Amino acid sequence: MTRATVVALAASLVIAGCSAGTSSTPPASSATSAGPSPSSPSSSSSTTTTTATSTDTPTATSTASPTSAADRSTRPQPGEAVLLAVGDIARCDGRGDERTAAIAARLLKGSPSAPVLAMGDLAYPNGSARDFAQCYRPSWGRFDGRMRPALGNHEYNTTGAKAYFDYFGKAAGPRGKGWYSFDYAGWHVVALNSNCAAVGCGPSSAQVRWLAADLVKHRSRCTLAYWHHPRFSSGPHGSSRDVTTLWTTLEKAGADVVLNGHDHDYERFAPQTADGRASARGIREFVVGTGGAESYPFISRLAHSQKQLTGVDAVLQLRLTKTGYRWALVGSAGAAKPLDAGSTSCS
Repeated sequence: MTRATVVALAASLVIAGCSAGTSSTPPASSATSAGPSPSSPSSSSSTTTTTATSTDTPTATSTASPTSAADRSTRPQPGEAVLLAVGDIARCDGRGDERTAAIAARLLKGSPSAPVLAMGDLAYPNGSARDFAQCYRPSWGRFDGRMRPALGNHEYNTTGAKAYFDYFGKAAGPRGKGWYSFDYAGWHVVALNSNCAAVGCGPSSAQVRWLAADLVKHRSRCTLAYWHHPRFSSGPHGSSRDVTTLWTTLEKAGADVVLNGHDHDYERFAPQTADGRASARGIREFVVGTGGAESYPFISRLAHSQKQLTGVDAVLQLRLTKTGYRWALVGSAGAAKPLDAGSTSCS
């Protein structure tokens, strides 16, 4: 979708929005396949809408909003390991990526081994060598040593996503494929490529065959996967049926979390199945397209959407334990509280 189209949508829509597990919503590695793992990882609610626009729906269990400053409320506790995630990041004609890089740097203090998951569309407009050098590197290049990227559609505006693979090297996974996995803090973490026309996402595709084998080989109580195009989204790009087999393969293996970008907003869903049925044994999806690109409006509120936020530059922090996780969406450095926060156990 072009920027002009999104702007036109924003002008014509009333932004609405719509938080499960235990949630609080303030107002507004051993490498297991290709690609290195992070330096220290062993390698192998309520519902609210803000614009910042936010919308909330009640969650299974709610807790009071934290009263401490954001830095305190996002500080990892003993036994927790930090992981950051965000997509849709750097434009040369904007400053949003600089703001989110500053947020990430603050959240990474005291966590030298924490990985950063980047859910695609990292260097606008075309994912070219120039875009990475002049738009992405000046703000987010400081995290290259801990970056674990996934491919977005803009990376493929450069033939074969060549500049992406050149820039990230082994960390990007096998050239031409882009899927890989690693273990971190007792979790199994899987990066996938949702550019299905380029690499295939169907039941017989190389990617799905690899994913199924990887999940059998690396059984873990807690599993997280991430890619660019969301299976479910209330934003203008909407839900992608192309990634259904990725979701069902993960669901059968008992995966817990899926992280995506593509729509430039934040949306959290209750656990659900690939066909959109609420299920305690389903997967919780977070759309985190808040890395710095221009914001998109919401055009609907899908079933099981618990939290919607647009008009913010923000980074998702996950604090992982061996049996569950806490999440916090963190905005500008001056914010008193996370924009969304909660906790839950792995299935």
